[in-house]
Amino acid sequence: MQKFTDRSSARAIEAQAPWSAREVPASVHAALQDVAARHGARPAVTFQMFSDPSAPAETLCWSELLGWATRAANLFRSLGVGEGDVVAYLLPNANETLMALLGGMTAGRVLPINPLLDTEQIAGILNESGATVLVTLKALPKTDIAQKAAAAVGFAPSVKTVLEVDLKRYMTPPKSWLVPLLRPKVRARHHARVLDFRAAMAAQPADRLIFDPAPGDRVAAYFHTGGTTGTPKVAQHKFSGMIYNGWLGQELLFDHTDVMICPLPLFHCFACYPVLMSAIQSGAHVVFPTPAGYRGDGVFDNFWKLIERYRVTFLITVPTALAALMQRRVDADVSSLKIAISGSAPLPLELYRRFEEATGVQVAEGYGLTEATCLVAVNPVDGLKKVGSVGVPLPYTDVRILHCEEDGAVTYECATDEVGEICVANPGVFDGSTYTEPGRNLGLFADRRYLRTGDLGRIDADGYLWITGRKKDMIIRGGHNIDPAEIEEALAGHPAVAMVGAIGQPDRHSGELPCAYVELVAGATVTTGELAEYGRSRIHERAACPKHVEILPELPKTAVGKVFKPELRKRAIIRVLDEALAAGGHAVTVAAVVDDKRCGLTAVLEAHGDVDEAALASLMGCFTTPWRWTD
Repeated sequence: MQKFTDRSSARAIEAQAPWSAREVPASVHAALQDVAARHGARPAVTFQMFSDPSAPAETLCWSELLGWATRAANLFRSLGVGEGDVVAYLLPNANETLMALLGGMTAGRVLPINPLLDTEQIAGILNESGATVLVTLKALPKTDIAQKAAAAVGFAPSVKTVLEVDLKRYMTPPKSWLVPLLRPKVRARHHARVLDFRAAMAAQPADRLIFDPAPGDRVAAYFHTGGTTGTPKVAQHKFSGMIYNGWLGQELLFDHTDVMICPLPLFHCFACYPVLMSAIQSGAHVVFPTPAGYRGDGVFDNFWKLIERYRVTFLITVPTALAALMQRRVDADVSSLKIAISGSAPLPLELYRRFEEATGVQVAEGYGLTEATCLVAVNPVDGLKKVGSVGVPLPYTDVRILHCEEDGAVTYECATDEVGEICVANPGVFDGSTYTEPGRNLGLFADRRYLRTGDLGRIDADGYLWITGRKKDMIIRGGHNIDPAEIEEALAGHPAVAMVGAIGQPDRHSGELPCAYVELVAGATVTTGELAEYGRSRIHERAACPKHVEILPELPKTAVGKVFKPELRKRAIIRVLDEALAAGGHAVTVAAVVDDKRCGLTAVLEAHGDVDEAALASLMGCFTTPWRWTD
């Protein structure tokens, strides 16, 4: 394992050999074969259906996981899936989800789909990808995944086979006895044949592939980006990008003695690449607690005991989960923990401090994106962690801060600490062909090589990357991307509404919450409560419903009449922080919000009496909004 402590160590690793000369597996299945040869009898993955720390769990060793992945690949190939065909899965976490993921990418191209999307979006993704096989749940109480899948397949003529996963097999009496009695009916009809996934896999050989994989690199996965409006964009991932993510984990973080707990969903690239691929290449053990991960019943209440049960060394998390965990007393032995790795959204300083105080371990915040097959930068596990930054670009990752024209032409490269657009080149970036829809790739690359992320940021003198805002308007609620157009289009349909501007307002738990500002038609009257209810009835996803609706006499606009959202963001920051300061009993208000060149939108605080500096810092540290005192 190599030391990654700072920018110079990353460059030293690169100097050992170019990436093209590194001896890495050619495919994920080849990586599985290699890890099974080295650590075949050691635990690979564990799935636990229920959160109770004494609940039954199923653990597969590396040889077993290889066998099931091979069976799955053989099954998909027997169903006519070639290397250019798509196997989709609409599943919560389970060992079968891993089999669908690994087998799907070996036989063809795998497409994980978020089960929280609505039927129309799921059908849109199936149609855009041309998926021929869908792996999904058999109807089960307390979930509507089977119902949504059936309805979506009815609108997706390319899907010829549906393979069902029955989670009943993970249950014990009396729960298992009740499932047949309570199993809901799936009333939607479709044209595809339906098979039992596990039974169909069991009929296939586990010791060999029944086909010869084509040599060389290829697209092996489609991942849809987050978003709540229309059909999400679909990014293409090659084996080389997946292997790169796993190589980083193997070289810099994990070995075969490590245990990761990953309550993140297996439809998201964070769980699939930095976590699973790192385990496959290092031999580390990954624990997936409950089908819904962090959302599962009792997961937060039992979390510390789960860490004790499995002697977890690496906690894989996001800021919203850390905030929930900090509301629970550490009631178990967590001395095995080395560090927590957090991504998907900015980490508040106070949350970092509270977690370190409660557990004795630090949080390493990182940055990645679906379009780059995930990993870009991370605060070094063995080096200085600059809280608020997303760390140092990883070996073989070149991050540039650029100003670009719309077509990707570079205007200039920013100096140290100068804010511009974060642009990335690394083995996970599919040059020129990031999205399946060619038109979406136009203007996506700076200098034809650097992926334009749409995030604004700067690189400091030590080489740490800081995200200061977003060039695109996306609202990030607890790591989930929400397109403001979804909110704006819904509210704009009300007859009293003339214009809408939707933004993300600061939130101490989720980082951001959707918020909407409205300008009314001249002479019209409507209450904010009525508008909020109107939006709830028309917005696809509950998470996208605005938590605050405010009517303004006139929305701020640009010279060409577009809503000027930076001004709305300033209003929201002042309102939210003033409310929090007042509730905390601080004689402090937000005097202004300024656009700081280094930090982005920054709250300027003004004191109106004595200030408890420590208590104030603790409160402000719960938010990701930078702040300073008035001059």
